[in-house]
Amino acid sequence: MSANRPAAVVVLAAGEGTRMKSATPKVLHAICGRSLVGHVVAASRELDPEHLVVVVGHAREQVQAHLVGTDPAVRTAVQHEQNGTGHAVRMGLEELSGQGVTLAGTVVVVCGDTPLLTGETLRMLSETHAADGNAVTVLSAEVPDSTGYGRIVRDEASGAVTAIVEHKDASEAQRAIREINSGVFAFDAQLLTDALGKVRTDNSQGEEYLTDVLGILREAGHRVGAAVAGDHREILGINNRVQLAEARRLLNERLLHAAMLAGVTVVDPATTWVDVTVDFEPDTVVHPGTQLMGTTRLAAGAEVGPHSRLTDTAVGPGAVVSFTVADGAHIGAGATVGPYAYLRPGTDLGPKSKAGAYVEMKNATVGEGTKVPHLSYVGDATIGEYTNIGAASVFVNYDGEAKHHTTVGSHCRTGSDNMFVAPVTIGDGAYTAAGSVITKDVPPGSLAVARGQQRNIEGWVARKRPGSAAAQAASAAGQESEGER
Repeated sequence: MSANRPAAVVVLAAGEGTRMKSATPKVLHAICGRSLVGHVVAASRELDPEHLVVVVGHAREQVQAHLVGTDPAVRTAVQHEQNGTGHAVRMGLEELSGQGVTLAGTVVVVCGDTPLLTGETLRMLSETHAADGNAVTVLSAEVPDSTGYGRIVRDEASGAVTAIVEHKDASEAQRAIREINSGVFAFDAQLLTDALGKVRTDNSQGEEYLTDVLGILREAGHRVGAAVAGDHREILGINNRVQLAEARRLLNERLLHAAMLAGVTVVDPATTWVDVTVDFEPDTVVHPGTQLMGTTRLAAGAEVGPHSRLTDTAVGPGAVVSFTVADGAHIGAGATVGPYAYLRPGTDLGPKSKAGAYVEMKNATVGEGTKVPHLSYVGDATIGEYTNIGAASVFVNYDGEAKHHTTVGSHCRTGSDNMFVAPVTIGDGAYTAAGSVITKDVPPGSLAVARGQQRNIEGWVARKRPGSAAAQAASAAGQESEGER
């Protein structure tokens, strides 16, 4: 256990976020595969705190349900009325004390709408707090333009924080300060608890401000310090859709940067989008216009794109996937997919198999070396090894009430424009003729022909379509044939 392990992390996520103009609570808006509060919880978990509490308020049932699915060990505290950040933290601490928890050590307070904040930065904050012996340590950042932010005012000799001055209250000298308050803090647990009881509400908003705790502690003779974040963009909070898009871009750039340093070729990072839960092995190639989402995993040598979207999909070593949408699929080593393929949940392509142009698959297991080259639908099926499925084939799996399964053996050759009406089994080494509707099982090594006999009606066009272009062409062909005789 780390010596700087916090006693608790309190995440503030009670606000409504009216500027998002959304029915979705602000902290549940997602970027790169996680909600805003999900990113903050994940970063907080990297500190391995003894307790993690998320303070909820607006749409609390919805946020609580999301947190249960995201991190079941998270506690939630309810702020029934949004009476300020100090009040929110007090609700979080009271939730813990109500459960018999006595906090001793560091309490870290973070905002639930800062998805770019990293565990590394929170760890730096906690370590600085302990090393400097502070009662409270502010996470600060030096920004190119500090307009609108609260300035960090320090004592020149000691470096201690003497004040946080809001922009509207700052002097000209203070407005020149580029170090700003992030709203993220590390506190001594006991001193925080005591100071929160002294916070007043005699301000324009009638709220309990967490920043007032800093003044209370400093006036009591305790040291207030600051730890500067390495990248000022980490502290960016989300208040509207513009900022949401900007955070998504920044986080996506961070993820792709890490992937490229780990040996992944990203041909065009500007048009490539990934989730935080995507996993890459070295020597993967990602082409332009590609989205990799959920638990997608690309093995060494895999090549994906251009213009593909893979969700919760595993791509094996050396597989090539282009112009494809895949959801919950497994693509084996050396397989090829696309262009314009659609792999739905339950699709499992074996090694060196193929799902070609305009092929859709669902709940289908395809054996090694088997090819479904083009224009086909394979649903609820098992296909063996080294079989070829002819063009324009359909696995007819739905009878209007229930889905049924089709089994095609190994080393089969099925004709173009086949309908396999499930449930049906095609034995190993069997052939089916083009244009067949297969409704009965085909024994191994057999040829199945299931189509009507061809009948040619001579002179039909001349009788039924006299004077048409077709009739004229047919007549000319007949005369030419007569002349050749």
